Amino acid sequence: MKARVTVTLKTGVLDPQGKAIEGALHSLGIEGVASVRQGKVFDIEVVGDDAEAAKAALAAASEKLLANTVVENYRVEIL
Repeated sequence: MKARVTVTLKTGVLDPQGKAIEGALHSLGIEGVASVRQGKVFDIEVVGDDAEAAKAALAAASEKLLANTVVENYRVEIL
């Protein structure tokens, strides 16, 4: 089965890369962009068909490796 882990910065954490992207979009003439926050997406293929077990395993992986839970949030989705 396929899963996706999305990692984003917590609200209130400064995002210099997002600010740089925002500035680049404005300099390219792209209008209407109020702000940009960057993140990470992991598309993961999981062996087996127990969605709840896969979700729990990926949450553990996120806590230990994929996300810095001090400054980042994560979301696990089974696709």
